[in-house]
Amino acid sequence: MRMLQHVLLLLLAALCSRKSEALSQPSPLTTTPSSSINDLPNLKAAIIVPGFLTGASEFQPLVDALNARGIPTIAVPFPNWHWIPCLGGRSMKPMLERIDHTVRHLTASGGDVNAVPDFEYSIQDCIGDFRDNPGGVLEVGGSAEVDLYPDVTPRGRFPVPFEDAKGRVALIGHSAGGWIARAYLSDRSYGGKVYNGKEMIHSLVTLGSPHGNAPGAAFKGVEWVNREAVPSNVRALAVSGSGYRGDSSGQLTQNAYSFCCNKGTDGTGYDGDGLTPIHSALAMEGAETLVLDGRVTHFPWSEVFGGDIFAPDLAKIHKEEKAPWYGSDFALDQWVGWLEQLRY
Repeated sequence: MRMLQHVLLLLLAALCSRKSEALSQPSPLTTTPSSSINDLPNLKAAIIVPGFLTGASEFQPLVDALNARGIPTIAVPFPNWHWIPCLGGRSMKPMLERIDHTVRHLTASGGDVNAVPDFEYSIQDCIGDFRDNPGGVLEVGGSAEVDLYPDVTPRGRFPVPFEDAKGRVALIGHSAGGWIARAYLSDRSYGGKVYNGKEMIHSLVTLGSPHGNAPGAAFKGVEWVNREAVPSNVRALAVSGSGYRGDSSGQLTQNAYSFCCNKGTDGTGYDGDGLTPIHSALAMEGAETLVLDGRVTHFPWSEVFGGDIFAPDLAKIHKEEKAPWYGSDFALDQWVGWLEQLRY
């Protein structure tokens, strides 16, 4: 968290010298595996895509729980401050590069989660990306529309795997990580690059992800992914928690539900996980849907640094009632079986 605060201070100065030209850094491997997708076996391995302003460390308990259940799992290896260039509803290409790095190494290793290397990314890289990353409320690069983003390559030194994919793995996206994972599956150009992750992904699970269209720059990416259904060769499950009403779970919940809904709604009439209303969490075309039994919240608020400040009402409920979240055994027992149904 201190690192996050330090980088934010440095970025204030960087805003004054924003560049408009695209970067000239080399991008990681962009070719798709040479094998046909029909020839690639399903690998019993999964990658967690952390939600907005969270990183791999916050999801280590879920990684451990899935590994203990026999599903080799890794979280995309980055800390929470790597989200800074994406603030204000800007391009998620920096996150897509991190997902691509993890997917390519995991599939090239045949599903060995220990074979995914770290990558290099400095504070200076972050400042540069914050200046150049397009879109958002400031319309960096000229527009907030995804299709009009200039082709800007995010900074970072991502090692390229020496082999093509040996199989296909699962993606598990939490919160914003879910709709970003959908962008990764697409064969359309996102900010000048086609990721076409559907060739290396057999299943997608989203946990409390805002899939519904809503006003504002933050939802331009959601609108972009909603122009198509989940690819037919990828199984998908949209999961939602419930039991946190917008009119009785604190101001953050009411505001979050209003943010995720059509213009003119105040959020009080919705139910959800405390951050994402049910209807938005399930609005992924082409996916199966699941509303978890019991009261399940978005995040283990009382167990993370700053959770009681960012979400005081939800943190209090989580602590006093020992409320489960998507990564708790109570919730895992309900959704992880869907992943295990696949024949490996």
